[in-house]
Amino acid sequence: MDRSTVVSGGGTGIGRAVAHSFVLGGDRVLIIGRRADVLSGAAADMNEESGTDLAAWMVADLTVPEQVEPIAERVGGMVDVVVNAAGGVDRAEAATLVEVRDGWLRDVASSVLTAVLLTTALEPSLRRPGGRIVTISSIAAIRGGGESYSAAKAALIGWTFQVASALGPEGVTANVVAPGFIEGTEFFGDTMTDERRDRLIAETKVQRAGRPEDVAAAVGYLASPEAGFVTGHVLHVNGGAVFGR
Repeated sequence: MDRSTVVSGGGTGIGRAVAHSFVLGGDRVLIIGRRADVLSGAAADMNEESGTDLAAWMVADLTVPEQVEPIAERVGGMVDVVVNAAGGVDRAEAATLVEVRDGWLRDVASSVLTAVLLTTALEPSLRRPGGRIVTISSIAAIRGGGESYSAAKAALIGWTFQVASALGPEGVTANVVAPGFIEGTEFFGDTMTDERRDRLIAETKVQRAGRPEDVAAAVGYLASPEAGFVTGHVLHVNGGAVFGR
């Protein structure tokens, strides 16, 4: 499509699958994260597979304003699509109120601040009309179960509704994709067991685990020209584990 796309968290998991799909579709894609080795390897793989040089990378901690500010200059020109896929979950044991506070702050920073700061920094460069903002939330935002993680991912939905209201008159859409159980990412670390995997699959109606490519396909639609009449929407990608409403 010859668009300019920015994907946070684009070095691994869902973010990488999203960035890969955009590169294969002909977009110029900048992936952003904190690990240079991961980002450079991911971009190189995307370029090799696509036979292009469309994938580029940039190291930035998106919770630090001073590291976010240079991104618009690095992109250069108009931005067509912003995908907020950076995030994580704090699994540290919290025995004191201070530890509880710190864990919540880490989850809010990694999921919410990363999206807010990146989108705010790139908002002046978004194509009008036609710009697309897609943010990755989680099934946990809808049904709970993740404490600070659930709260942070739910906050992204409310924030996206505000962005959709503010930028809609300018022809820019803002939507959320809320994945369920997705294999092939770093999210679960060493916490996944066979029993837990079986339980999560059994919760779906399609009786399989999700794949990063499933989420990338949903993001691709919301970022497409054809989705110009869809904004302020939460698209569930969870195999029917929780129905949309």
